[in-house]
Amino acid sequence: MTSYREILRLHTQGISQRSIAASCGCSRNTVTKTINTAEEAQLSWPLLEKMTDQEIGKLLFPTITPKSLYKFPDYEYVHKEMAKSGVTLSLLWNEYCEQSRLSGDVPFMYTQFCKYYREFANKTKATMHIDRKPGEKQEVDWAGQTAFITDTDTGELIPAYIFVTALSSSGYAYVEAFLNQNQESWITAHVNAYRFFGGVARILVPDNLKTGVERVNWYTPIINRTYHEMAEHYGTCVIPARVRTPKDKPKVEGTVGIISTWIIAALRKQQFFSLAELNSAIREKLEQFNTKPFQKKSGSRKSVFLEEEKEYLLPLPKQPYELSTWKIATVQYNYHVAVEKMYYSVPYEYIKQKVDIRLTRNVMEVFFQGNRICSHPRLHGYPGQYSTTVEHMPDDHQKYTAWNAERFLSWAKSIGPNTEAVIKAIFASHKVEQQGYRACMGLLKLADKYSIQRLESACTRALTYTPRPGFKSIQTILHSGSDRITQETPSQEKPKTNSHGFTRGAAYYGGESK
Repeated sequence: MTSYREILRLHTQGISQRSIAASCGCSRNTVTKTINTAEEAQLSWPLLEKMTDQEIGKLLFPTITPKSLYKFPDYEYVHKEMAKSGVTLSLLWNEYCEQSRLSGDVPFMYTQFCKYYREFANKTKATMHIDRKPGEKQEVDWAGQTAFITDTDTGELIPAYIFVTALSSSGYAYVEAFLNQNQESWITAHVNAYRFFGGVARILVPDNLKTGVERVNWYTPIINRTYHEMAEHYGTCVIPARVRTPKDKPKVEGTVGIISTWIIAALRKQQFFSLAELNSAIREKLEQFNTKPFQKKSGSRKSVFLEEEKEYLLPLPKQPYELSTWKIATVQYNYHVAVEKMYYSVPYEYIKQKVDIRLTRNVMEVFFQGNRICSHPRLHGYPGQYSTTVEHMPDDHQKYTAWNAERFLSWAKSIGPNTEAVIKAIFASHKVEQQGYRACMGLLKLADKYSIQRLESACTRALTYTPRPGFKSIQTILHSGSDRITQETPSQEKPKTNSHGFTRGAAYYGGESK
């Protein structure tokens, strides 16, 4: 289904319709119709925040118009005109549309017009001059060569992977080394690059690597969820390069080759013992690389960036993007989800439902069918901790939250002295009173399940084994029924037996017993 929400969001960011079509996996015709119809209906992006794509589609396009016949352009003429200075595909498409309307034909939309021209250019081995607009694209990639860090203990060489990004218009570059190429390194590299540039390009052009693109597809690639979330945070969009098409990001491809010589090869004889040392040396070489004068024109990458491109970058958000990871969990019967051995409450209405978990360093958020249903401060430290919100509990469970040590002891005293002794032992075994609440609550529920008489009997039996019984021992006694077994009293008179029961008498050997 067409993502009308994403089309309208990117349009408000000033992204071109061609780029929006590539990012959303639809035709430019669809993008144009969506934008124009939304303007006619006086609908804007903030007003559509709570509406789904299906609702927006019904509102904008209640009926579907039949397809029309199109006039095919003369691409030989188009190609000849493209060789002339200042002539662009957009200009030629407008002229083609005007001619088609005068002749009574229906013209192709701009996306189809460009698509057929690319096919014509590939067949005739023609080339197109592509202007790089300032602040429009930022190309990113990992360099093929690696640098190395020396282990201070073993002397082993540890590979360091080089992240390279360049702005398409000025060629201004940013380089940083990482110990791996995982999701965390990939996102951190982008955040640091944005801080280095002091702004954000409108379009990100990565390779089809897993940390950037979840599923490779020629027409509609699926962007990695965390990567897409980062792009939304910075107000940019991700348009991956086509598979095996390095010309889609020529700046960074060229920069990777130069960086391999200018930085990596230049540092090959130096020894580094930490990633910070390596990145410090890389920054010095990077400054030389960006300020190096061009050979065929005046200025440098840095001067062109400062004079022509920096002012066109989107401003940085107030807070940098915080890396998040996504997980899938099932809400258990105790209305909690387990995330990295920690437990967080969810509204009990979602019991046995699969939910999406978003984790950052400080926050844990729960989403159901794309809607956030709750959040918690993220728990750190020893495993098994619980974060429970009272409003998430059923009504009959909420009454237990008001219990404290005094109330637990009063309840135990009403059952019997041995139950009271067990409750006191539980509180005595913890440094903090609240740590014993869960075990005491467990005893309270055992009384509901087995009866208060059996609980008192089980506590009596447990105290014969240890002066400080716990919840688990009481539960085991009740489950096995040991509390119902009474101790047998010894009989008043024992039968007389021979002290040597296995000694054979005289009769056994044929003699007479006396």
